[in-house]
Amino acid sequence: MPTPLPRIHDPSRGPRAGHAAPRVPLVTLDSLWFQVAGTICNLRCTHCFISCAPDNRAFEFLDLETVLRALDDSTRWGVKEYYFTGGEPFLHRNLPEMLEAALRLGPATVLTNGTLFTPRLVERLARIEAASPYSLEVRVSLDGPSREANDPIRGPGTFDRAMDGIRLLAQAGFLPIVTAVQVWPPERDEEVRQAFVRALEAAGVSKPRLKILPTLRIGREALRTRGYADDELVTEAMLETYDVTQLLCATGRVVTSRGIYVCPILLDAPDARLGATMEEAARPYALGHRACYTCWWHGAICTNFAGLGEP
Repeated sequence: MPTPLPRIHDPSRGPRAGHAAPRVPLVTLDSLWFQVAGTICNLRCTHCFISCAPDNRAFEFLDLETVLRALDDSTRWGVKEYYFTGGEPFLHRNLPEMLEAALRLGPATVLTNGTLFTPRLVERLARIEAASPYSLEVRVSLDGPSREANDPIRGPGTFDRAMDGIRLLAQAGFLPIVTAVQVWPPERDEEVRQAFVRALEAAGVSKPRLKILPTLRIGREALRTRGYADDELVTEAMLETYDVTQLLCATGRVVTSRGIYVCPILLDAPDARLGATMEEAARPYALGHRACYTCWWHGAICTNFAGLGEP
């Protein structure tokens, strides 16, 4: 039997009883996500919305054969880009082979905390990208432009280790996208942005790229700050003139060790598992979860482009 999903007691995390959640169809399968490391991570960040950790095996590693089959199947669905996430994807020893296979079909992005890079690994990634007609993007998660800002969220020493990884990427010709959750007050946005730019330029990044993410008030974040308010839900009226293709649930799906899920955010929601195959998972999804409110407000926050600033 699979390991039960860890639950954090938070009454705001799930659907509200009696709420008529609007349904969003899968308009087009533009992006296919792979939860290659499951919920297994070398860090235990205090804001992680799916509570990843070294000992969280709610979702296991994807085996290489599963990824290769899904990539082969993706061509008939018209997938345009591929994302690899976790947990920490670089814990998976087969990730380079997975990226190499994906890059034969389209651009690929790997979402990482940046702490496991070595010169040998980065050189291999550079060779893989150089041999492909498509781009390999590397998104590195940092939650502050300094040790003092980042490490209370991500753990002691994580800022220095991630910055070392960013230096290696820059030396190999990559322009990493630094992804930061907005754990600071909004009035400090410009100050923090400028501090990130300075830190990245000092690390050798010629063109700093910064993606600011809103907090998702589920998982550990619900304990760190708060859960969702009672009225933070998506309604039918909110979608009347809304372009649903801004939502990942309308344009993407996630391959996990437990089947196909609607998006990377709702892995702990039983109804977010849509089936074992893409045929089963191509059905509409009801936006009944509180976290759906964040995506409605900000757009497809998981993709590279929503919220990406290039200073």
